[in-house]
Amino acid sequence: MPRNLSKAEVDAFRARLCAVAQKRFAKQGIDGVSMRQLADALGCSPMTPYRYFRNKEEILAAVRAAAFDRFASALEEAARKTQGDLRAGGLAMGEAYIRFALGDPEAYRLMFDMAQPHPDRYPDLVRASARARHMMSAALAALVEAGIFVGDAKLLGYVFWATMHGLVVLHLAGKLPEEPDFRTIQQEAMRLLVAGARAGAAPPSRPAPREDAS
Repeated sequence: MPRNLSKAEVDAFRARLCAVAQKRFAKQGIDGVSMRQLADALGCSPMTPYRYFRNKEEILAAVRAAAFDRFASALEEAARKTQGDLRAGGLAMGEAYIRFALGDPEAYRLMFDMAQPHPDRYPDLVRASARARHMMSAALAALVEAGIFVGDAKLLGYVFWATMHGLVVLHLAGKLPEEPDFRTIQQEAMRLLVAGARAGAAPPSRPAPREDAS
């Protein structure tokens, strides 16, 4: 009969299991990884992971929740360091986003490029992802509220995020050229987005259809 484990022992094993799972899920997808493979990688019996998680989906949820928390912490730290300077805060959070994505690409892919079966079953994942989403939009909302940017803060948030995410994914996939490099492209994309948000630029209206002369 397995002995009772202390909370520290449980947390330590869960962390080891999640670290192994993150690498496997990012490279092979959830369907390409079995609980037995995870156990083999940890040097434990095939049944040991089931003492800590019900199934692979629960492990994936824990891995993604931890990644979202690390990501949110990085954004929060950038915001704290630039408190009181909205423009500097926005730039710092953008830099924090890039550093996280390029520094931990496996976690980044699992956060945004892998679907979670029935995410509502995993309250910690819901909490962590909401925390990250709030931080991604907070700087833009503050800039709109201060009148520095013009537009719907939620819409602007999706536009900035979609641009940043697209560039990161292309870079991680090796699809961007060496010249201009990723940083040059990213900075130009942000310059154009910021200029548009400052101007409150609206898409050009379509000319009214001409009436045929009778």
